[in-house]
Amino acid sequence: MTINNPILPGFNPDASFLRVGEDYYIATSTFEWFPGVQLYHSKDLANWELLPHALTRTSQLDLRGNPSSGGIWAPALSYDNGLYYLLFTDVKGRKGVYKDLHNYLVTAESMSGPWSEPIYLNGSGFDPYLFHDTDGTKWVLNMQWDFRDHHARFGGILLQQYDSKEQRLVGPIKKIYEGTDIGVTEGPQVFKRGGYYYLLVAEGGTGINHAATLARSRSLDGPYETDPSYPILTTRGAPDYPLQNAGHGMIIETQTGEWYMTHICSRPFAGTKLNPLGRETSIQRCVWTEDGWLRLAHEGRLPALTVPAPDLAKHPFPETPVKDEFDAPVLGHQYQTLRAPAEELWLSLSERPGFLRLRGRESLHSWHQQSMVARRLQHFNCTVETCMEYAPEHFMQMAGLVFYYDELDYFYLRVTRDDENGLKLGVVSSMSGKYQEDLASELHVEDWAAYYLKATVRKRALQFYASPDGEQWKAVGEVLDMGVLSDEYGGKLGFTGTMIGLCAQDINGTKKQADFDYFSYQID
Repeated sequence: MTINNPILPGFNPDASFLRVGEDYYIATSTFEWFPGVQLYHSKDLANWELLPHALTRTSQLDLRGNPSSGGIWAPALSYDNGLYYLLFTDVKGRKGVYKDLHNYLVTAESMSGPWSEPIYLNGSGFDPYLFHDTDGTKWVLNMQWDFRDHHARFGGILLQQYDSKEQRLVGPIKKIYEGTDIGVTEGPQVFKRGGYYYLLVAEGGTGINHAATLARSRSLDGPYETDPSYPILTTRGAPDYPLQNAGHGMIIETQTGEWYMTHICSRPFAGTKLNPLGRETSIQRCVWTEDGWLRLAHEGRLPALTVPAPDLAKHPFPETPVKDEFDAPVLGHQYQTLRAPAEELWLSLSERPGFLRLRGRESLHSWHQQSMVARRLQHFNCTVETCMEYAPEHFMQMAGLVFYYDELDYFYLRVTRDDENGLKLGVVSSMSGKYQEDLASELHVEDWAAYYLKATVRKRALQFYASPDGEQWKAVGEVLDMGVLSDEYGGKLGFTGTMIGLCAQDINGTKKQADFDYFSYQID
């Protein structure tokens, strides 16, 4: 059996990789989307199921007001003596010279939760990781952020002891590794093998210079010797390779003694840096050299598109149904909401059984109170569809289907009411913050009892459609460029990916409701 990369397609970056017995887990960053931290489970490394998110309460995570591509960065899983540990960074401010952030620790007896209330650790830098040494001590590592003029922003990897009884960091802080000439050293992971402490770090940033570098030491606090053949993994210098931006690795050993590394990657459109699916998670098989360094099993540094599966029984999971009829009492794990939790204040699956009811709140540009339920775009060719019942009273009320990167970049097929022309259905867009309404293609829909809304993605081409009955469809607007919904479009350097959302706005504050009968996501 072989494993096809990526194993977690779509917006699934910064994978933290953990094995406990015969079970494998991955945690990925969720940034401004609630609930926080996606968790996946596997038995064979090829098939993965999405578990409940880790941070489900605002007492654990309050994202309202967090900037886009802020929030949850680089969660880190570990396990010791019957308890799962999860460290994460909540980034409150990310642009400019400063980074306002908070590092926290939560625990659970099961990966499915419930997870504890958070313990504050520090704010010296992001990407915290908890290492459980064999002598029973626990240590937190994170990168050092240095805002000072004439200093490198990425100031190396810090180490400090964690006291589980006092639930705080104690003792001196020591810088144990400053990285290589690749620069931008972050994302530390420590593991032990053959009398060495191995330190795996991400380097080069999240773009074309991204890499994974290994170092080792006889002592946890160093000094660390860098692998003379660093980095282990990178796509630097190979701009045409299908998997780009490879780095930020995490390593595990299977119960059968095989070694694998998860890592970030991206699949941009040919000749560009643009990928609306965002940063994804792939996996590589690794082997050890006689002198104790880790290498990709297929040799070289480029990530393989397919890798041999471990010597484990195949273990598939049930697939998520194509169509969600909204019959369940709670939202499926595939959905997230934007910054604010799914509360009865604005969302209900019970008031009208079989429908998702959204009460309109703030605009698509808000960092606080949006009414949006969304799932990841995970394929370059797919069709999404919904049916909405909605009766807006004026232009401040609107609802529909949105392809959303952030408040600066989105495409929105929405129904609203115009003072002069009555009910209308059309496309609005924002590209690098420039708002536009496609007035020429708007449909007048006064006689529609319901609004069937559809979109097709064909690699870089997005086309919206609408229908009054779900049978006779009419294209709405021009073909749109999915490249707009990418991390590096317009030089913005974000970290997420395209989310497909059902949403409603009522900027007047009267919470006009929209009812959605179903939502389907079909791979084409």
